[in-house]
Amino acid sequence: MKENAGITETVTVGEIVAKDFRTAGVFEKYGIDFCCGGNIAVAKLCHEKGIDARELGQELEKASAEPIERSHNYNAWELPFLADYIVNTHHAYLKESMATIEAYAAKIAQVHGERHPEVVKIAEIFSKIAADMTLHLREEEEILFPAIKKLSDKRKAGAAPDSGDLESLRGTLTTVTHEHDEIGEAVHAIRDLSGNYRVPGDVCNTFMVTYQKLKEFEDDLHKHVHLENNILFPKAAKL
Repeated sequence: MKENAGITETVTVGEIVAKDFRTAGVFEKYGIDFCCGGNIAVAKLCHEKGIDARELGQELEKASAEPIERSHNYNAWELPFLADYIVNTHHAYLKESMATIEAYAAKIAQVHGERHPEVVKIAEIFSKIAADMTLHLREEEEILFPAIKKLSDKRKAGAAPDSGDLESLRGTLTTVTHEHDEIGEAVHAIRDLSGNYRVPGDVCNTFMVTYQKLKEFEDDLHKHVHLENNILFPKAAKL
């Protein structure tokens, strides 16, 4: 692949989106996962998916043509600020929405499960996602993010980090990244079961709203995991 919009043979999807989140829409258009699967080289994906690399590069270049606003330049934010943004934006959304989506999914499974058995499985998967995500958010807010802030403050002050803190951070980063992969796979399973959130013609409004909320959940998760996997965690690992 020739260089185009910062693309080389080895540059990954996550690295491109980390530099400019506006490129995420281009990758989504081509069905490329930029969050959980963001560590894969763009050239490799183009080859595997039969995507025209030159055309993709031109679209990425177009998406990044205008200077990026600082309010969207997440890669330039300091780690404590980025961690707080994730909590106040994405964690807050999850805490507000997961119980509602879980209840809606259970309701349409009960009402429509006989004619549309896929929604029964969707309800089961989302219930597990909600349970796992609750523990995951607590782990990030009570252990990981405070550790990142502590090490970031020490580095800014010119103090050497404690070896125990570094080892604990490495272990937690590995754990939460693995959890991201599992949650991402579960969300993609829901999308596949729902036919990309296609609403059947013989269902009620609650069914339609449930699929809309599930799609919204996936969209938010993509940005949430991207900010952590492709920006926060790699920078924290360098502390």
